[in-house]
Amino acid sequence: MTPQEIRDRLTVPWRHGAYVDLRGITCDGPLDLAGCALTGVDFSGARFAQGIDARGARFDGLSWLRGVSFGGPARFDGALFMNDARFEQSRFSGPAGFRRAEFRGIGRFDDARFEAGADFSDSVCYGNVSLQGIAARGTVSFRGGEWLGGLWCQGARLPEGTDLTDTQVHGRLWLRDARRGNAALGSGDFGMSFGYTYF
Repeated sequence: MTPQEIRDRLTVPWRHGAYVDLRGITCDGPLDLAGCALTGVDFSGARFAQGIDARGARFDGLSWLRGVSFGGPARFDGALFMNDARFEQSRFSGPAGFRRAEFRGIGRFDDARFEAGADFSDSVCYGNVSLQGIAARGTVSFRGGEWLGGLWCQGARLPEGTDLTDTQVHGRLWLRDARRGNAALGSGDFGMSFGYTYF
C-alpha cells in the first residue's frame, strides 16, 4: 500500500468498536501520520521499511502494532494513545521515539526489539506498562517517565547506560530476571517507586 492510501483510510472519524484492518500490509514509502486524528487500526504484522512519523498523532481507537517491522525511524513523540497500545514482538531497526507520548490505556511492548535506541523520556502511562522480554541496544532513555498503573519488566534486557532518572512507578514493579547491562535491575534504579517490588 502507498502511504497516502493508508493515511486516507485512517484519517476518518472514529466510532466505538470500529477499526481499520491493515494486518500484514507493506507500506511502500515513509508513512506520515504526524498531527493526525486517527481511527482504530490493526497493523499487526505490517512492514514499514522506511519508517513511520506519528509525532503528535492521536490514536482514538485500538492501536495494535504487534509484530510490526519498522525499518526506518519510528517516531511517536508526543502521540496520544486513547486506548491500549500494543507493540508486542515488534522490531525497531531504526531509532524509536516515544518522548512525551501519553498512553491512556496500557502500553505493551513484550518481546519488542529496539536495535538503534529508544527514547521514552517524559512519557506517561495511566495503565500498566509491560516491557517483558524486551531487548534494546544503543541509547535508551525513560528519564522523567511516569507509570501510573505499574511496570512489568520480567526478563527485560536494557543497555548498561539506560537512563531511568526521575522516573516514577505507581503500583506493582516487577523486576524478576530484568537486567541493565550485566547488573540486575533494582527498584533503586528508578527515581521513585510507590508500590510493591517483586524481584
